[in-house]
Amino acid sequence: MADLQGKVALITGAGSGIGRASAIHMSKSGATVMCADIDVQAAEGTVALIADAGGSADSVGLDVSSAEEMQNAVDATVSRMGGLQVLFNNAGVGGGMTWDQTIAVNLTGVFNGLVAATPLMVANGGGVIINTTSVAGLVGLVGLADPDSLDMDPGAGAYVAAKHGVSGLTKQFAIRYGRHGVRVNAIAPGYIVTPMTAEFRAEQDGEDFLVDLHPLGRLGQPEEIASVATFLASDAASFINGVILPVDGGYTAR
Repeated sequence: MADLQGKVALITGAGSGIGRASAIHMSKSGATVMCADIDVQAAEGTVALIADAGGSADSVGLDVSSAEEMQNAVDATVSRMGGLQVLFNNAGVGGGMTWDQTIAVNLTGVFNGLVAATPLMVANGGGVIINTTSVAGLVGLVGLADPDSLDMDPGAGAYVAAKHGVSGLTKQFAIRYGRHGVRVNAIAPGYIVTPMTAEFRAEQDGEDFLVDLHPLGRLGQPEEIASVATFLASDAASFINGVILPVDGGYTAR
């Protein structure tokens, strides 16, 4: 397991799914974790799980689409925990939202985190930022709809646009801040068994359809993304910068 002893990590979307699994995993690796989520009770639930396992964590309410709230979350992390060495910009919404809502959370939310954290990390000699993009940040998506239909699902379009934007932001901030000791990378998950994918998986033939998209023949688990996030946050990944890392069971290998 990667070593995060002495590091403070702020994780957005930490109330469930990949965010919760990553908060628990980073805590087990030695980090003190600030669990941020728009659902404060869910974030507090993650804190309780970490505390039960003997770790150290706290929670803060956060709407990542607000630059002010993002800055407040960074400031709260520093004031309560004494610093910030790792930011995991993980919060996101699925494709069922409007264009504006999807872009606000999935793209602007990541940008807000990058802007809030990089000056602090530069001033303190460095740090690590991890962004959650998606296979949809590398390729287009296919769905259960009639492939001959000319209709574009507006939610899918917004999701793909936002996640491609996150991939671009990751590279740009990595180039800009690498010389200042700040590494910026992104994880591109395939379809993971989380609340975000639950509705699609519940549709008739939905889960079988998603499974067939992955050459490994199954969906991913949140813990499989969490372990990669923890590795990228650690000194074991000290020469990895500007990478969009697919963790997708082979989805993008086709």
